[in-house]
Amino acid sequence: MTVGPYLDIAMLAALCAALLAGFPVAFTLAGVALIFAFIGWGAGVFDPAFLGALPSRLFGGIVWNEVLVAVPLFIFMGVMLERSKVAEDLLEAMGALFGRLRGGLGISVTLVGMLLAASTGIVGATVVTMGLLSLPTMLKHGYAKPFACGTICAAGTLGQIIPPSIVLVILGDQLSNAYIEAQRSIGNFAPEPLSVGDLFAGALIPGLLLVGLYILYQIGVAWVSPASAPSIAPAGGMSAGASGTPAVGRALRALAPPLVLIVAVLGTILAGAATPSEAAAVGAVGATLLAGLRLRPNGENGGKDAGEPPCPDHEQGTLVTTISGGFCGLVTGAILGDWIAAAPLPGLLLGLVGGALAARLGWLARGLRALDPAGSQRPILAAGGAVLLLLLLRAAFDLRWQRESVPLQDGIAIAAAVGASLVLLWGLAVALWRAWATDVLISVNRTVMEITAMIFTILIGASLFSLVFRGLGGEELVREGLSAAPGGFHGALLIVMLIMFVLGFFLDFVEITFVVVPLVAPILLAIEAINPIWIGILMAINLQTSFLTPPFGFALFYLRGAAPDAIATTDLYRGAVPFVLIQVLALGLIAAFPTLATWLPSALFGTSFG
Repeated sequence: MTVGPYLDIAMLAALCAALLAGFPVAFTLAGVALIFAFIGWGAGVFDPAFLGALPSRLFGGIVWNEVLVAVPLFIFMGVMLERSKVAEDLLEAMGALFGRLRGGLGISVTLVGMLLAASTGIVGATVVTMGLLSLPTMLKHGYAKPFACGTICAAGTLGQIIPPSIVLVILGDQLSNAYIEAQRSIGNFAPEPLSVGDLFAGALIPGLLLVGLYILYQIGVAWVSPASAPSIAPAGGMSAGASGTPAVGRALRALAPPLVLIVAVLGTILAGAATPSEAAAVGAVGATLLAGLRLRPNGENGGKDAGEPPCPDHEQGTLVTTISGGFCGLVTGAILGDWIAAAPLPGLLLGLVGGALAARLGWLARGLRALDPAGSQRPILAAGGAVLLLLLLRAAFDLRWQRESVPLQDGIAIAAAVGASLVLLWGLAVALWRAWATDVLISVNRTVMEITAMIFTILIGASLFSLVFRGLGGEELVREGLSAAPGGFHGALLIVMLIMFVLGFFLDFVEITFVVVPLVAPILLAIEAINPIWIGILMAINLQTSFLTPPFGFALFYLRGAAPDAIATTDLYRGAVPFVLIQVLALGLIAAFPTLATWLPSALFGTSFG
């Protein structure tokens, strides 16, 4: 063995030592790589020309990577939903719905964790939020401390596997590159592309399987030990809230917004109507609109006490909205085409008339009062009404003056589509204003910037680390080690899973995905013709399991920070162990029955990898 492989081993050891010493991950990856590149160059086993490939790797794999555009958008969606306190409504409504059952509150936490996973995908935020909201309630009603802690941690980690998950976005991007590399190594230069949507579809059934196993365990605990998971409501029927609303109605009202968002994001991806990046943009807009429905800048829901600007009086409001309507009429006509150039006066008149009508009648304001109960955005509402009226009349004028160019159905369809888009933009503008007035928008953007910068800085450091590792001959070292593993492919897969599981105690999924997957996945996929979706789902559930496993599971640390002093660390460990065993069971089922992960992508997209 030459010096290079020894340097690779020392490089990995130095990386682990630096991380355990508390150095930042991204800079540790890059720093260790540069140090060992210099050592290898001095020893004559590393060619500095390898570093010349770094710019092309960064631009080709990161800067120009359209898949990674979805990462900050999904983060924005999750953080905005977390700040708008959707989880509070869900937990309260689901607790009222299932509270009459023994263990019902635990089941509610699991279901809410599933919904938050499908709408936010941020594990840390989910665990902390549910720990703050549901753990005191569970303890108050007599739930056993370990059972309550384990339930919250397990429900929070569902964001690792249930799409749209940031883990799956990053993992799908890395696996796609690995699969192409593996196929080229065996002579296939036109492989079928692997998309993030394939991995989303593959994770759906395993994610639901985990939720089902969690609930079965909770029902079993409630049946065997009723004192550990009591009911929190009388058994006489569904409870009602303080407002007298039945629990079912409250649950439906709380479920509707996140379900609509989930369908809009995940449904469009699975239906093939949008890429993950496009769906993430839809999710970001939808989360902002939902936040706008909840936020009130008058001191409610954590907003400022300064309040909104006063609503203008009737005469002033009419004047403002009339002028606004005329302006919107001119702008909209100019945007739509040359019609306004040929007839500017009708556009201006229509805008003025529409603005005046909207101000006098207030039909749009009344119809959308949920977004503006104080009436302070009446000029905006009226201007939107003027634009809608202009669009409808514009279609009629097109029919009248240019009958041969715009059929009736096309004119109506265009007017309706553009009008709906403008209503959406109007609602988004109001929601953004409310998020800004309550300081939510600033905090959300700051958090998104920090998380996104962390992820992409780690990606840059991981790219440099893997480049130097391969330059020292590490790829051949890994290939020889996995190829010589007892049991062939399955033995190699087991070794990789064990390594990733142990690394999950010390590293976040981002570092593991960017460092380990590019090294081992091409080799695994080249050893045997297998479906990369199956490998990806196994890796995702494996990382989720390590997130939950004592004593170093990240989810345990998150809950430890949010739990009251009455919760001991041993309570966290004891509660997590049964759910870890459930995770291992699910991992074994998916390993034994790959169709659990591969059937849905094949049915939806016709994929046939392997």
